[in-house]
Amino acid sequence: MISSMTGYASVERRTASGTLIWDLRSVNHRYLENYFKLPDSLKGTEAILRELLRSGLDRGKVEATLQFRPAGTAAGVKLSPAALHAAAMARLLRQELGEDSALIDPAAILALPGILDGDTDDDSLRKEAEDSFREALAQLKEARKREGAKLEAVLLSKLEAVEAEVARIRALMPEILAWQREKLTKALETVKSSTDPSRVEQELILVAQRLDVAEEMDRLTAHVSEVRDILRRGGSCGRKLDFMMQEFNRETNTIASKSISTGVTASAVELKVIIEQMREQIQNIE
Repeated sequence: MISSMTGYASVERRTASGTLIWDLRSVNHRYLENYFKLPDSLKGTEAILRELLRSGLDRGKVEATLQFRPAGTAAGVKLSPAALHAAAMARLLRQELGEDSALIDPAAILALPGILDGDTDDDSLRKEAEDSFREALAQLKEARKREGAKLEAVLLSKLEAVEAEVARIRALMPEILAWQREKLTKALETVKSSTDPSRVEQELILVAQRLDVAEEMDRLTAHVSEVRDILRRGGSCGRKLDFMMQEFNRETNTIASKSISTGVTASAVELKVIIEQMREQIQNIE
């Protein structure tokens, strides 16, 4: 199964010290890039969290935010020196605001870093933060897989569209080659009625070779099979699929350059549209 690089996960865990809330968001990126926003008291866990993230994901830009809401002013929790300063500032603000002093939210002040000092078990809280991060990461991976399944369905439908255009070109080629043969024969007869028939045949063969796109269509068909195999194997395959789109474009450009038929040209243009649509979707695959 393939995974998208887009996903979201949120986990809330209550502990004796307070509530931990993880929010994980990921979007597409060429490599694995991560940003952690942690409370001051839990910044020591960042190295471990980054390693957990690297072991779980291969690509994507991931933003991980952890909020910690203390349990309150229960036993073992006291105001820090910073709180005394905050209280003094609050008194000054009330004097300045007058009737609007109700806008000051004590709960918001208590939630600021460093306001509360508690006799919490730091080791226990760090372990809870790590465990809840593992849970959030698992949810994120599942979300990315669900999104990946949708992308896979889109790609498979586009591959069928590629096969349909290749079949359309194959059906046109005998008529195009016959028309070109007739046109060249008449042109040669006009130039010189006594033209050596063997020379005419040689010229017709050369023209047919220049116009023949059977090799390009065979390669497109092989590329379709390869992309299906890549999707079936799953895993981190975004870069492989992106490379395959380059190969699809290469063959399509050759078909367009050899075209002398509006039908073939129209199919080549449609192929380029389909390939670009696939490429856009592949940019989101891990």
